[in-house]
Amino acid sequence: MRDYLLDAAREQWPHIRGLYQSFQDKKPVMLLDMQQQRVYAYPHAAFAKELGKRSRRSLKEQYEKAVRENKIVVFVRDNEQRKLVSYSIEYE
Repeated sequence: MRDYLLDAAREQWPHIRGLYQSFQDKKPVMLLDMQQQRVYAYPHAAFAKELGKRSRRSLKEQYEKAVRENKIVVFVRDNEQRKLVSYSIEYE
């Protein structure tokens, strides 16, 4: 079964990566909004504050591992389906 959210992130990868490069020294968390077709870069701490306690803990682990492995944490949000999913995607 295809993961349409991951497919969307791959489709928008040039934009995600380009924006990430603008803030690379800050290691931002990236967000792709499906309905707006926009990409956002957020400081990790600011993004985490918007999540519930369990999600914050999960993001912290994912983010730390992604930084160690030279990956980017990318959230894809689909408001119509009420989904917010994160991926760790290889930077290079």
